[in-house]
Amino acid sequence: MSENPPIEFAFPELRRWEKGAAPYIHVKESGKPGPTVMVAALTHGNEVSGAVVVDALLAAALRPRKGTLIFSFNNIEAYHSFDAKTPFKSRLVDEDFNRTWGRLDQPANTVETRRAQVVRPFIERADFLLDLHSMHDDCVPLMLCGPLDRGVTMAKRLGAPADIVRDRGHAAGVRMRDYGAFGDPQSDKTALLIETGQHWRASSVAVAKDVTARFLAATGTVDASDLPADWKQPAPDKQRVVQVTHAVATKKGNFTPARRFEGQEVIAKAGTVLGHDEGEPVTTPYDDCVLVMPSINRPLRAGVTVVRLGRLM
Repeated sequence: MSENPPIEFAFPELRRWEKGAAPYIHVKESGKPGPTVMVAALTHGNEVSGAVVVDALLAAALRPRKGTLIFSFNNIEAYHSFDAKTPFKSRLVDEDFNRTWGRLDQPANTVETRRAQVVRPFIERADFLLDLHSMHDDCVPLMLCGPLDRGVTMAKRLGAPADIVRDRGHAAGVRMRDYGAFGDPQSDKTALLIETGQHWRASSVAVAKDVTARFLAATGTVDASDLPADWKQPAPDKQRVVQVTHAVATKKGNFTPARRFEGQEVIAKAGTVLGHDEGEPVTTPYDDCVLVMPSINRPLRAGVTVVRLGRLM
């Protein structure tokens, strides 16, 4: 029997969007002054909730009231390689598209680096970026707002999801969200990365629709009335901000968890054992430690991040 999670929604046929300003990238101009706002899907090819949203917005012929809208399907080749029998393999073709952004001055010799060069001028053009992702494991939705204050401010303006994660980037390579002016403290350009939930849960699509509607309205390029009325969901009672302080990686892939952990749970006491790696205990470094996107409930490769640890702000 397959251990793969169920797929709860239909995947969109995206080949109809191949022709645009660049392959699978569409630019909508208002002709009026305003920001350039980009919504990107499929940075990883099996993270499909965002593709459902961008497909729907293109099908609805949404146009900005001011400024410019850019819609992108990023790693389209990985998406088209999807096989329900091995659904996690279509995350990428040659390498992780979202770790290439610090190497764009080097020769583009993989599917992902070649595609990043195509996407790059649109990213550089954008004033606001929403990068739509989802997760391998079931977890509450998370807004990864980056290390800068303006990312936190923008995430709070949206009002959802409940959890905002402030992080410094990824050790394995620069993410699109942090590329160029988006990672520059002196710039006003702002990028958010939403993790909508498990890849193929219907609830992930609902989160992607809700956050995209909030984002587009917050940037002022469209009115809330321009978007489907059923996309916006009730806002959480409050949001909380978690500052990531540590990233725990497994040395050889043999991390053994102390128990099953859920995302965003708070571990009350410093020194609580989370598991063992190479026989050595891995413990929480402080009281009220938040476990951000734990991957410790499944087999891992050497060097993979097991869990990020964070403080409530």
